[in-house]
Amino acid sequence: MKILIIHTAFIGDIVLSTPLLKRIKEVYPESKITYVTTPIGASVLRNNKHLTEIIEYDKRGSHSGIKGLIALGKRLRYENFNMVLTLHRYLRSSILSWLTRSPKRIGYKSANGSFLFTDKIIYDKEKHEVEKLLSFIDNNTKNTIGNYPIELYPSKKDIENIESIWIENKLINKNVVAIAPGSKWFTKKWPLEYFNQVIDLLVENGNKVVIVGGKDELFLNINISRGIVDLRGKTTLLELAEVLKRSKIVLTNDSSPIHIASAFSGTHIIALFGPTVKEFGFFPWSENNEVLEVENLSCRPCAIHGGNKCPKGHFKCMLEIKPELAYRKIIENLKR
Repeated sequence: MKILIIHTAFIGDIVLSTPLLKRIKEVYPESKITYVTTPIGASVLRNNKHLTEIIEYDKRGSHSGIKGLIALGKRLRYENFNMVLTLHRYLRSSILSWLTRSPKRIGYKSANGSFLFTDKIIYDKEKHEVEKLLSFIDNNTKNTIGNYPIELYPSKKDIENIESIWIENKLINKNVVAIAPGSKWFTKKWPLEYFNQVIDLLVENGNKVVIVGGKDELFLNINISRGIVDLRGKTTLLELAEVLKRSKIVLTNDSSPIHIASAFSGTHIIALFGPTVKEFGFFPWSENNEVLEVENLSCRPCAIHGGNKCPKGHFKCMLEIKPELAYRKIIENLKR
């Protein structure tokens, strides 16, 4: 049984697909699974024990444009996949699925180009994203966090690199608070001054703080005082996973660190939800979490991905989540 997965969405979406890999192996234990995703998506899937091959779909490079799409499609066709699961609802992914000529091509009924699939499933907005993805195999399993956790696999080198940072900064056996202030979308970002207030309070009271994020977050004016470990732009995604695994708490916007941290039951996730809501299905797939949000705000949610500015101009969904609340939640969990 040769199975192809096509998923070229954001990092968090790729992370949330890992429980599906376990489920596929349960149903088809002898199967070989190939995963087509973006280069950054491939980097977070490395070392996954369920995957036979990861193929990078470089939409902005070697596979750009219609010629690149067709070339990749031809390569996939030669593999003679028995089944293709298209987890992304964009037209390019639907076309790529069709180009494989697999006899069984499964995708969402609501996807752009869904007529190119042989089998269609309902995109159930009532379910968590992980549960939506598990429905590609069947709808009869008990899709719980315990049965189908998120799985990430930092390499030995990844672990050694983070171990060195922990030793150098005297973080071994300490309760570390990881702060993730970034997001692709402006309205998903809790105000930077709020993050800085929380960081200052933590440091003043002797707590260990690690700042995480990609290169884009280097432009954020975070107060880096003595004792704070700044790892922005300094880790790979799997090294970030190891950082979050070693952290007691992560305070994060509604962004990929939520989903990466969800792979580790020992990490308490405090997630800040502004323009988005839990009902979209992208809340932490972890039992060790809490979501901070402004309830009963009539303009929430305003968009599934947030946006570049508040449509109402007041940004109450984020401004009314006060730093004192976040700090109190962190301290309460550190004392447990």
